[in-house]
Amino acid sequence: MRGVWKCGLRPMAAALLALSALGNQPARAQDTPPRPELVTRGEYVAQAADCAACHTMPGGAPFAGGLAFHLPTGTLYAPNITPDAQAGIGGYSEAEFIRAVRNGIRRDGATLYPAMPYPSYARMTDDDLHALYAYFMQGVRPVATPVVQDGMHWPLSMRWPLTVWRRLFAPDPAVTLKGATARTFPDPLVARGAYLVEGPGHCGACHTPRAVTMQEKALTAEDGPLYLSGGAPVDGWRPVSLRGENRTGLGRWSEQDIVRFLATGRMPLGAAFGGMTDAINHGTQHMTADDQLAIARYLKTLSPTMPARAPGWAYDPAATSALRAGDVSARGARHYVDSCAACHRTDGHGYPTTFPPLAGNPVVMDPAPDSLIRIVLEGNTLRATKQAPSAFVMPGFAARMDDAAVADTVSFIRAAWGNDAPAVSVADVARIRRSLSPEHPPASLPMN
Repeated sequence: MRGVWKCGLRPMAAALLALSALGNQPARAQDTPPRPELVTRGEYVAQAADCAACHTMPGGAPFAGGLAFHLPTGTLYAPNITPDAQAGIGGYSEAEFIRAVRNGIRRDGATLYPAMPYPSYARMTDDDLHALYAYFMQGVRPVATPVVQDGMHWPLSMRWPLTVWRRLFAPDPAVTLKGATARTFPDPLVARGAYLVEGPGHCGACHTPRAVTMQEKALTAEDGPLYLSGGAPVDGWRPVSLRGENRTGLGRWSEQDIVRFLATGRMPLGAAFGGMTDAINHGTQHMTADDQLAIARYLKTLSPTMPARAPGWAYDPAATSALRAGDVSARGARHYVDSCAACHRTDGHGYPTTFPPLAGNPVVMDPAPDSLIRIVLEGNTLRATKQAPSAFVMPGFAARMDDAAVADTVSFIRAAWGNDAPAVSVADVARIRRSLSPEHPPASLPMN
């Protein structure tokens, strides 16, 4: 979850290397068609696992693949996972399907790139995977469009190093499932939330830091306080902590705040953007209220990573008083008044849950300014959901502001209203701007 953010339940598979085809094999006869209720349950599991976020192109056929992941090591494309016998996974037996999902091994024995979050999916139950298989084979329309694979540069274009990586860092599903049954929780709702977050939801794929060898430093809460403590920037977005930090985590979010966020992408302290909008659109908004509450209750059990070094946030009205008095002498204050205050107000409180607050927003106060810089440059659409049917758009300022203007504006926001976060440099903005897509050109002149 990412509040003005992007989060946690997304595969955020793009955070790692990228997806690889499960393998195109001849068709294989299926057993007796599953009961309709099993297919329906499998659809729910697919939503909880957010399969569509990586395997469905915007405007494309569901699960037909083709979404590109542009990485320093090359480009990979999400595979077609419809039940087409040639272009998709229609030839997979249930055992082969489960091995691919849990173990990261496709039908021909090759290892999948670890952007497929099989280290998390290793925790998925037999019943859920049985239902998921039934859904993909019987509830998804076959699409015969093949996905061209792939553009990874040597040596990562070879498969054998992935096998070594998998054996070193991916958990053994048999051991994982046995350990999961032995865990104890304060109540069944927390247990359900732990399963959804650590397993199909694979929140840690983005929100947990990674080692230099790309594995998550913790896969569950049992592995220590680094779990969900915030991840490295991905495509210019910084996944923040989902633990109990008061300033930069969920410490000031109630259970109902989290539930509302999962259902609508908006709540009084922030709104979704980036990859979290896909996670909500494809996944969490479709969850039952009980499962949304289970996730919230589990996340609220996670203590701050370093509580002694995390002072709380308190509103400081000094910036508000200065702006209302016409004092725009502070760095970036004039840019803020001209471009931001109409929606986010001079007091930084915004208009929740339409225009999110900047005062006390965890993303604003994050040590890494990447997400805030990117949203100023690129803008954002707060998408409509079942429970919040209206969409709202923030325009991007990449073409109107040069790097210095953006740095000044973001530095003002991070300093005002008690946020007290470090200033942003022109080099920080330039780095993020270079990652933007071509439809966001650089500004030719500063905005005065």
